[in-house]
Amino acid sequence: MAADRKTESMTKARRPLHKYGIFILLAFLFLCAAVTALWLGSSKLSLSEVFAGLFSEENTKISVIIRHIRLPRMLAALLAGIGLSVSGVLLQGVTDNGLASPNIIGVNSGAGFLTILTLSCFPHAVFALPFAAFFGAFLTTLLIVWTANRIGSSKTTIILAGMALTTILNAGISFISLLDTDVVAVYNYFSVGGLSGVTMERLLIPAVLIFLSLGVSLLLSPRISLLCLGDSLASSLGVRVRFLRIVCLLCASASAAAVVSFAGLLGFVGLIVPHIARRLTGGGMTKALLSSSLVGGTIVMLADTIGRTLFAPTEIPVGIVMALVGAPFFLVLLLRRREHA
Repeated sequence: MAADRKTESMTKARRPLHKYGIFILLAFLFLCAAVTALWLGSSKLSLSEVFAGLFSEENTKISVIIRHIRLPRMLAALLAGIGLSVSGVLLQGVTDNGLASPNIIGVNSGAGFLTILTLSCFPHAVFALPFAAFFGAFLTTLLIVWTANRIGSSKTTIILAGMALTTILNAGISFISLLDTDVVAVYNYFSVGGLSGVTMERLLIPAVLIFLSLGVSLLLSPRISLLCLGDSLASSLGVRVRFLRIVCLLCASASAAAVVSFAGLLGFVGLIVPHIARRLTGGGMTKALLSSSLVGGTIVMLADTIGRTLFAPTEIPVGIVMALVGAPFFLVLLLRRREHA
């Protein structure tokens, strides 16, 4: 009996460690990815030189490389991973669709359409492209929210409205590309998704939007978890289903639009990361949001580091690296869904 009690007490003592152990591991990998992004590049530096350049008050060559080139790029990859992952978790939760991602609500298409329209009307206003991308993405979402609010903000309505708008906007992008071939080269780089040339100033407003969306989502996560159980059950438990779904949609789109404004149309992150995170930490919206943020940030930082260093000095945009990883994962996901159908 005494031995049984001792075993039971040891098991209970291990539960908190097991519960938080995966988050500690993810945080450690997140930190390792961040250090690796600062360490590796076309200029070979030691770890001691990296930390010296990071905290040095002098404007040496190494400090310029670290603080003005690698640090902004590392933070951009981190923010892109967090923003798109949070967006994917929210969209897959409120639409009850494991294949949902920021693309499904027209974020990428809205950003792309206003970007190519700006390039066509104002060819020299390259500085305005991040603003055009953000407002295009967010205005598209507002239009979907308005449509869903008019005819009922159900899961099916949001998906169908997003698909319809995506089709229209993609047609508009193709039409402008045919009329004005000069904008195609610049737009193609934007559509691939990359972090080259990003600065700290460009990241400030997107960072505020991304972390604000994450904070609101975490505050509402208990109610979002109820919403994932079904509209009828959530409503019977006091959840304002229609209002909550619209808030989640706005948070998801604000987060994704913020990323689009500095990283372009970076694909697959919002689709694959939520699935990886749920497999690691299990169910629960709070767990999904936190673990997806860590996993997403880690994956995008590593993908960007690989793109920068694999064929240095030639650089592969992070969007291409993510596509090479994400496309096979997407096919596996489709096959698994077919097996369980």
